This record gives sequence, C-alpha cells and structure tokens, in this order.
Amino acid sequence: MFNKWVAILVFGLFFSSVSKAQLVIEINSGADQLLPIAVVPFGYTGTRALPEDIAQIVENDLVRSGLFDAIPRANMLSMPSKEADVFYRDWRLLKSDYVVIGSVQALTDGKFRIGFELLNVLSQKPVQKHAYIDVSESNFRDAAHYISDKVYELLTGIPGAFSTRILYVTTEGDQKAPTFKLQVADADGYRPIVVVTSKEPILSPSWSSDGRNIAYVMFRNRRPNIFIQELASGKRQQIAQFRGLNGAPAWSPDGKKLALVLSKDNNPEIYTLEIATQKLERMTNHYAIDTEPSWEPDGKGIVFTSDRGGNPQIYRLDVDSKKVERVTFEGDLNTRARMTPDGRYLVTVQKNGGSYHVALQDMKTGRVQVLTETYLDESPSIAPNGSMVIYATTHQGRGILAVVSVDGLVKYRLPSADGDVREPSWSPYFK
Repeated sequence: MFNKWVAILVFGLFFSSVSKAQLVIEINSGADQLLPIAVVPFGYTGTRALPEDIAQIVENDLVRSGLFDAIPRANMLSMPSKEADVFYRDWRLLKSDYVVIGSVQALTDGKFRIGFELLNVLSQKPVQKHAYIDVSESNFRDAAHYISDKVYELLTGIPGAFSTRILYVTTEGDQKAPTFKLQVADADGYRPIVVVTSKEPILSPSWSSDGRNIAYVMFRNRRPNIFIQELASGKRQQIAQFRGLNGAPAWSPDGKKLALVLSKDNNPEIYTLEIATQKLERMTNHYAIDTEPSWEPDGKGIVFTSDRGGNPQIYRLDVDSKKVERVTFEGDLNTRARMTPDGRYLVTVQKNGGSYHVALQDMKTGRVQVLTETYLDESPSIAPNGSMVIYATTHQGRGILAVVSVDGLVKYRLPSADGDVREPSWSPYFK
C-alpha cells in the first residue's frame, strides 16, 4: 500500500516494548505566521478500547513543528468523521484553513482500520482523499505519525519527519558511579527503549543511512571502543579497539563505510573504515588534532573539526584527493559540523565570548546565523527533511535536549524525567 508505511511497521515491532522514562515536550516559540488547522477527534466503530487518541497525536505533531495553530476541541462546532458530514461554514467561523478528519474501525482479526482525509476550508474540497491503513494495537502511534507526515508534506511541500527516531544518551544515578544508557525513541520523545546500558561513558551515537544499524563509542576499562549494533536484533560488533583514541564514528551516505577518529599513530586523525572488508584508510595527516568527522550528503567530502589554524574550526576533506580546505571563519571557534541533506547549510557549535550556540552557515553565500540562545549548546543533529536541528544543552542545571528550526523561529525542549540527556542523533528516513 505504502512503501514508507511498511518500513514504519517493521520498526514498530522493535518499539513494541518500551520503557516509561520518555522525554517531555515544552514548546518555547513558533513561526510568526501560523497556519490554522483543526484536527477533529476520529470517529470509532467498535467495542474494544482504543490504545491511543490518534487525532491528538497528529495535532501534537503539527503544533510541535511550530508552523500550525490548532483549533481547540472545545471550540469545535461539530466533529465529523467523513466529508459528507462536514459543514464548511462551521470551520470558516473558527477561522480554520484546513481540517483533518478520520475514522477508526475495529477489525475481526484484532487490527484496526484507520482512515483520514485533509480538507481545504476555503475551496471546500479535499486536499487528500480518504487513505486507509490497517494496523495492530502496538502501531497506533506509528499510524498517527504517518498521517502527520502526509498532512505536513501536503501543506508545506516538505516531507514530514514525525515517523523518524532519535538516539540519545542518558546519565542516571549517583554522580560518583553513574549509569549510562543509550536510548532510542520516537521523534516526539515517546516510546523510549534502552539499547545499551553501561557503567562507563557512551558517546557519539550515529545512524546508518537505512536506519537499521547504529554506531557508537563505549568505554571499557576506561578505554574507548567503537561498536556497530543492529537495532532490531541487538547484535553488536566491536570494530575499533586500537591503542589510544577510538572515536566519533560517522556513517557514509551509502552505508558502506565509517569515518572515525583514531590516534593509533600518536596523533588524532580522520580515517575511513570499509565495513565489509575492514579496510582502514588514513584520510588526514597533520600535527594538529583532527576530529568529529561528518560526511557530505553526496559522500564526496567529509567535514571535520581541526585546530590546525590555531583554534578549532571546520575544514572540508575531499575524499578522493584528500585535499583539505577551511570552511568556517566566523566565531572564536566552530566544532561538531553537520550538513543539511541538500548540502546547502552547515550546522556547527559556535563559540562567541563565553557562550556556545548552534549556528547555521549558508555554504553558497557564507552567511552565518546563530540559531539558539541557550547556554553550552552541543552535539547538533539535523532532521532528515532538513527543517529542524536537535541538540544538547543545559536547562535549570540539567542536561536536556532541545530542538530549533533552521530559520531559528521554532524552538522546543525535550527534558527527561530521569537524569541528564546528551549526545542526540536524529535518524534518517527508514528504508
């Protein structure tokens, strides 16, 4: 029915058993001009209790994007579940530009059939005619995020990223003997599941291009080692345990290589590792510290942090020629570079004075915009549609995750009820 929906169902199986310590969304600001939309409670035919309020999840997704203003349910003059029952004048009175309606039907095989429709109030016509999805009880949230993605794309022209996931590290317990957990959750912070637990630090989680595998650094006996892990099975493989530093793994766009940082030859340098053959290739050769590699979307270049100019800045490495050129020039320093999926913008952590903020640099014009106003921002990661950046920061003395749009207008926080949260990584679209 829908290729993307099949992928969501596959990953929904992995998330059927989750922990309770989910992140909580606190919206700080949205765009100046919000699009009014009504997400009507879905009609239901059946006797079994519904596991989730699909319409509420869709509304929350759209509001969290910072682009939509939802009509409160209490203000709705009617609650239709099919277009024939829609009185468009009701929605014009509420000044809603669009209406999302839908229905849920309990099936005899234990599943549910979910239908939805997006209506244009001004033209009084459907933007998206009824689409139906059959799901199990455990996939209700997946269905809701799928609907959010469709609505978002129809109204903005940009694919939604509500069905994606985030990786992050939590630190819990006694400060002298903390427990580190690598967790994966929905993009809205719900359904977190612990994939790795350790008494030693876990760092630099990253996703493979198909979202099926992750790479990360985990200390053992106070020494950093790099692991690859298949999410669905939990199968783990140690791929780098050289003398000295083993750090900052980053998947190539084709999923065949990892860029990583090794100091096995005394100085931290950028290497690439071909996963299938374990072939290791040294990419940089400089007396300075080269670290934090990240691939360009086309795989032709790697951006990385180096202090070869005197203080940390971002450089670009041509994968074929190994030629290196400096990319950033504004700010006291720039670190942890990531590129938007279209290759147009570079996101960095920039220091100016005593503060560290997330900054966006236009690779065509060179213009730099500081996106955040929080303190000690770090570890930015970009949504696969290029619209939002998740990063770690500090709020009220605790480490939390926060999200900002690439134009700087939309901002929200995702604090955790348990411990500090660090090292976020936004998944790709699942293939």
